[in-house]
Amino acid sequence: MPSFKKFPTPITILMCVIMLAAATTWLLPAGKYDTLTYHSGGDFELGYGEKVLHLPFTQPTLDSLHILIKLEKFANGDIKKPVSVPGSYQRLPSSKQGILDVIQAPLKGIYDTADIIFFILMIGGFIHVFYSSGAMEKALIVLSYRMKGQEAWLIIVLTFLFSLGGSSFGMAEESLVFYPVLIPLFLAAGYDLVVPVAVIHGGNTLGYLSSFSNPFSTIIASNAAGINWTDGLYGRLVVMVLTTGIFITYVVRYAQKVKKDPTASLVYRTDGIVKSPYPVIDENSEMQSLNRQTVILLLLFTATFTMLVVGVVFLDWWLLEMSVLFVVAAVAVAVVLRMGEREFIDKFIKGAESLLGVAFIIGVARGVTTILDAGNVSGSILYYASMLVSQMPPSLFIVSLLVVYMILTLVIPSSSGMAVVTMPILGSLAFVAGVPGKDIVNSYLFGMGIMGLITPTGLILPSLALANVSPKAWWEFIWPMLCILFIFCALWLVF
Repeated sequence: MPSFKKFPTPITILMCVIMLAAATTWLLPAGKYDTLTYHSGGDFELGYGEKVLHLPFTQPTLDSLHILIKLEKFANGDIKKPVSVPGSYQRLPSSKQGILDVIQAPLKGIYDTADIIFFILMIGGFIHVFYSSGAMEKALIVLSYRMKGQEAWLIIVLTFLFSLGGSSFGMAEESLVFYPVLIPLFLAAGYDLVVPVAVIHGGNTLGYLSSFSNPFSTIIASNAAGINWTDGLYGRLVVMVLTTGIFITYVVRYAQKVKKDPTASLVYRTDGIVKSPYPVIDENSEMQSLNRQTVILLLLFTATFTMLVVGVVFLDWWLLEMSVLFVVAAVAVAVVLRMGEREFIDKFIKGAESLLGVAFIIGVARGVTTILDAGNVSGSILYYASMLVSQMPPSLFIVSLLVVYMILTLVIPSSSGMAVVTMPILGSLAFVAGVPGKDIVNSYLFGMGIMGLITPTGLILPSLALANVSPKAWWEFIWPMLCILFIFCALWLVF
């Protein structure tokens, strides 16, 4: 990766955020909410302080704790994580995080994200083995010739598809596998390295903002707020179409400007000439017919990604299953190429090594949450935020809640974790304020969606590392869109 002299590297940025998180444990009082957990076939466990109390697995138990979730949501596995108990916040002895804690945090984060890191490394191994066949380069040459003069449609169609994936089934880490494929294609079209990040990460995040059936955000949040996830469904579909349309227009205008004048590229202006991390399509290459082996390899590649989507959506796959898929696909490619055992292992390991930096970024990012949890300030941040908005009139309440969720996204980047921690608390406040539950869920989705474009504890830094784009160049590109999205979402919530 290039050395961005004008801006720190992603890991340096994350270490600064970890130190800032440690500072909050000195500035804010420690505290947390009681949590309720259900273990299949057993009873409820109420965690308060350092103690655990076993309670009957009944609806009256939930009612007595003012938790609006129906009992069957726990029984059928819709709610798996500990749920915050409204009104149970309590101060705890201070747990200030020092220098040793800051040093340990990124390493603990790497331990905690071992499954994600393993998944990233398997992607790298598969992609490198596949690239060695030359099939991808040939396919991209054919595609770039056929799309000549119509490259903008690539942005339109692909951004919409990534948005649909994020909005429907919660595509997240899976989107990282598309960078090695799309970066050479967009560069061959005359665009810069910002465009693939905008299409993949931007489109995916816009989908999260408007999630209409995302099981990891909308469904869990709606259950935690005590409402049906279909409440507000049609409105979110409209939001997906409008916000994705606005974003596509913004990206296409930028891409076309760069195509006409390469010096208008924000990557060029910010970091100078930055090389692609993947093989570049030679503009002088002639379109060739694809031979039988190349066709078989491309079909195998397509089948792998199709199976990835099918497995996640219909077979309840997660990181282990997806990792196995890429290992099996890499072996299948080696068989088609009649690659020797030693050559295959060398290429696979080299590919995994190429994404080791990205894997470390994901692990270090988790270190921020590790510090905040160890310092017991996440609950305090939620408590003071809820107190701040509790006495506001409905219109101001709902917009303030949007801002609260934007801030909380820096503390809790996990959509499902955010839902079960905050929805029982803020959902009960909304009931008092006279705000519909669907709007509480929308404020949560909108806040996480907007901040997902820039939060260092999310997927933006790994995405930028994969594309060799500096955070400064991305910020220059995305900040006008952040303003547009915030205004749109605030007006939508009010009206």
